[in-house]
Amino acid sequence: MDLPAAPSFPQAMEITAQWLGLWENGELSEEVLADRIAELVASRDGARGFFVVSLAGDCPLMDRLPESVALQLRVAGEGVVDLTVRNLAMSTAMAVQHARSADADQQASSERVTARCRDLLRLLEPDAVKQRLETLLQAARDGQGNDVAFLERWGYDEEQKQAISRSIESVAE
Repeated sequence: MDLPAAPSFPQAMEITAQWLGLWENGELSEEVLADRIAELVASRDGARGFFVVSLAGDCPLMDRLPESVALQLRVAGEGVVDLTVRNLAMSTAMAVQHARSADADQQASSERVTARCRDLLRLLEPDAVKQRLETLLQAARDGQGNDVAFLERWGYDEEQKQAISRSIESVAE
């Protein structure tokens, strides 16, 4: 499937699912997949679509990230770091929510996304990751900074913010 110049979020999800299926079936090499992902994550909607499918889906890509893909995500820069940090926060908060409602399957799914985000953040540009995580931590822990509006928009409570803080700290471990 060819990539539109600026794919919409739904187009990016569809394209990602198709590419990951081809990769899993051995019909797309890691290098070609990496190049295609690089094109996709060059736009915000493209990156959002890629991460929704690759982080939350059953494809093992994010569990055993090929070096060529990791490199492309690293050079993609701050947009990828930002989306990965936001996904870390959202999946962590949702795991708390699912635990409260005793939905073990959804909790496990959210925890898997959190682990994938943590692992990916360890592979991205360290200074950009550190700076972005510190901004989120300031909002989650102290209620200050640029991410306060992000946390408020999703309505995260104190327990969820504490869990987000622990997830942030776990990236450095």
